[in-house]
Amino acid sequence: MPLSNQQKQEIEELLVHTLEKKLRRYNRETSYLPFLAALIQNSEKIAAYSFIHSLATSLGMSIYEQISVIITKNQVQQCFRNYGVGGAISPAQKKVIQNIINEIRNKERKADLKSEIVEVLNASVAGAKFQSDGNIADFYMLKDNEEYYFEIKTSKPNTDIFARSKIKLLEWIARRQKEIKVFLALPYNPYYPNSYRRFSEVGI
Repeated sequence: MPLSNQQKQEIEELLVHTLEKKLRRYNRETSYLPFLAALIQNSEKIAAYSFIHSLATSLGMSIYEQISVIITKNQVQQCFRNYGVGGAISPAQKKVIQNIINEIRNKERKADLKSEIVEVLNASVAGAKFQSDGNIADFYMLKDNEEYYFEIKTSKPNTDIFARSKIKLLEWIARRQKEIKVFLALPYNPYYPNSYRRFSEVGI
C-alpha cells in the first residue's frame, strides 16, 4: 500500500525538523583525530566526516520508530514507539530461553519460533520477577486484536546482535504469557537488489 500524501508530508516534516535541530546544536566533540588526519590530510573532509557521522547517529533508530508510527497509526487499533512490554520473567523461563539459544548455536536443533514459543509458555512461572533490562519494544502495534512487538536494529548489526535480539523477543513472550507476534526489524537491505547476507549468527 503506497504512502498517502499526508504520510509523506509528516515524514518530510519529521526529517526536516531533525536535520534543522542537528544543524542548530551541532558542535564537534573533538577536533583531534590524529590517525584520520594522517590518512586524509584534509581538514575540511575530516570536518565533513565528523558532521555526517554525528548526523547519522542523530537520525539513528528513533527516526525509524517515528516513521513506523506515521505509516501505521491510521491502519491499526493502537501503535506506540518505545513501548514498555511489562510482565515478569521466571528463572525457569530464562533457562529455557538460554537453552534454546545454546542448542541452536551448538547445531543441536534448528530455529523454529512456533515450537520455541510453546517451550517458553510451558515453563514454570514460579518466582517470576519484573526485569527492566529488555522491557522496551522499539515499536508496538495492536491490529485485529493481535499484539505485534518490534526490535529495530541497524542494517549491519554486530555479530552478537541476532542472538541477543532473539533472547529479547522470547523474553517478551514470557513477559506477556501468551503467543504474540515478535519481530527483529532491519530498516532496509544494504545489499539490494541482492538478498540480505549479514546474518552473522547463522541459524539463530
